[in-house]
Amino acid sequence: MNKVEINISNVSKKFKEVNALDGVSMRFETGKLYGVIGPAGAGKTTLFRLMLQLMRGDAGNIEFIADGRPVKFADFAQHIAYMPQSQSLYADLSIDEHLDFFKKLYGIGDAEYAKKKQELVHLARLDKFLDRTAGNLSGGMYKKLGLMCALLRSPKVMLLDEPTNGVDPISRREFWSLLHASLAQGILVIMTTAYMDEAERCSEVVLMEQGRVLAAGEPRDLLSRYKCANFDEFFLKRGGEK
Repeated sequence: MNKVEINISNVSKKFKEVNALDGVSMRFETGKLYGVIGPAGAGKTTLFRLMLQLMRGDAGNIEFIADGRPVKFADFAQHIAYMPQSQSLYADLSIDEHLDFFKKLYGIGDAEYAKKKQELVHLARLDKFLDRTAGNLSGGMYKKLGLMCALLRSPKVMLLDEPTNGVDPISRREFWSLLHASLAQGILVIMTTAYMDEAERCSEVVLMEQGRVLAAGEPRDLLSRYKCANFDEFFLKRGGEK
């Protein structure tokens, strides 16, 4: 499997009286880093849960394509790595123990694991902290460990739900270095964030608010089209139009 695509067409999901997603459509393809950008309540996490079939939508379709052919999610799932917002690592396991655990979980050979581990630990700048438990890591180090565990299996798609939320600026910068390193491996990366400055670091963005897609495309093109200096201004203008 060399090239993957995910097509989302007119997807809706309602929780009681709230339209979490209201007929959203978007398309993702290999080799790009997509940012799904929007404030709390935009529908970002719901979108990921539908993509992972953790819940069912009320309408619309999500299609997975591998090398130009549609595939069932059951056959595609093994190629997806997911990093949720909530803490998902084991507080009493060290960085080294986490990596070893996921090596065994994914069935990675010793030689491949040694090479991948050295590369990831170096990129994340966690060389000196391998014995530290996850419960004693800073927020930024914790998030980098989560991303390392996701990258260890060499996925074709990574879904990262607000991975830099609550992370200090230096760790955010290092986290982004890890993301761009994954792009070099031909991985499709989709991340959600409420940080408007991160939108401009993405290959393409989908701007969402209250379950709807406001705009989508390359960051510079969108800012030029809507005559905005940045995406904070874009959302402020949208708010003013209501």
